[in-house]
Amino acid sequence: MMKKINLPSQNTWTELCKRPAISLKTMDGIVQEIFDAVLASGDEAIALYAEKFNEYAGKDLLVSIQEIEASALQIDEDLKAAINVAYKNIYAFHSLQKTTAITLDTMDGITCSKKSVPIQSVGLYIPGGTAPLFSTVLMLGVPAQIAGCANVQICTPVNTEGIVHPAILYAAQLCGIKNIFKVGGIQAVAAMSIGTNTIKKSNKIFGPGNQYVAAAKQKAIEYGVAADLPAGPSEVLVIADDYANPSFVAADLLAQAEHGKDSQVVVLSTSQKLLEEVNEQLKIQLELLPRKEICEASLENSLSILFNDLDSCIAFSNEYAPEHLILQTQEDEKLVDKITNAGSVFIGKYTAESMGDYASGTNHTLPTAGFANSFSGVGVGSFEKQITFQKATEQGLMNIGKHVEIMAAAEGLDAHKNAITLRLASLKN
Repeated sequence: MMKKINLPSQNTWTELCKRPAISLKTMDGIVQEIFDAVLASGDEAIALYAEKFNEYAGKDLLVSIQEIEASALQIDEDLKAAINVAYKNIYAFHSLQKTTAITLDTMDGITCSKKSVPIQSVGLYIPGGTAPLFSTVLMLGVPAQIAGCANVQICTPVNTEGIVHPAILYAAQLCGIKNIFKVGGIQAVAAMSIGTNTIKKSNKIFGPGNQYVAAAKQKAIEYGVAADLPAGPSEVLVIADDYANPSFVAADLLAQAEHGKDSQVVVLSTSQKLLEEVNEQLKIQLELLPRKEICEASLENSLSILFNDLDSCIAFSNEYAPEHLILQTQEDEKLVDKITNAGSVFIGKYTAESMGDYASGTNHTLPTAGFANSFSGVGVGSFEKQITFQKATEQGLMNIGKHVEIMAAAEGLDAHKNAITLRLASLKN
């Protein structure tokens, strides 16, 4: 079960905040090997590695329009309705994130402006395997749709018969995505980073995955392709006091623990009694879960920590910078303003983290491994670029020119100064 720690001194926090993750450097060899193969052989290399890793190795990687259209008839009506509700909520919340252009005359004759433009080509990696993450299609497809990205493609693993889960196809259809490819793993990221006869090179790659996919996304940068954010095993941190419901806390911890053996869950509390009750609930609820073995392995990497007060809990949480932060205390609203590092925050005992994973409207593609101290979760802005513009009139040049000349000369950049001097001279003439 979870490692129990009582009243840790602050000089131990940095060590406690370390995640049980595998170093990506240990995977560099196989990642580079596959990237080199895709660069040399394209689609042939994809088929080769798919066969090597016991994945689908068919020649027809593109999902047909007929398969996409048939997906609506292949999933349960209740699931279809749930996906529709999630799509509506995610679209509504993300549509408010669309930025408007700004324009300002910084001085007489000098006009500066900025506007957002969509990234033209984006690649979405959607885990398929034993847990087809159709929810991730919505989390990535909706903001790409709102941003107006011209070319959106999906790569996703399939079953041994070469079939993409119909819920993935249905979610993609809602997002207007038609280019869906039956390929997963490192080779999928390599294909979207380099480009093949079948799969186009993307400008930016999004999506979660295992450690190998995370390493491949880092490698993509060497090929001129951006990645959404540093990704690692999923995690949650819960801050709770005597007000909290221990069964709810345990359920939220297990919801993240079942993602993988390398996931980490943390509970902080001012109540020893609450921590003991959570531990008992973990034992009870574990017995009911089909992914019990995965959860147990995750809990061995996890922490149950007692603090003297909620301010210490918040301070530790801010240093840990969790992907998901759940507040179950009597002082939730007071604590919110003290949070500086977190991917997404869930406030109150009735706000299950699962809501954000699926349907509340916020995005579930979030920074992990402490990167919430410097990265935001995915949103519409992740699929856009900001371009600035400036224009000077004759009067503007005369107003600003001498100041630029002085600054350029002070930095010893005479060519910069001369670009202004020539223009000012032309006005005198």
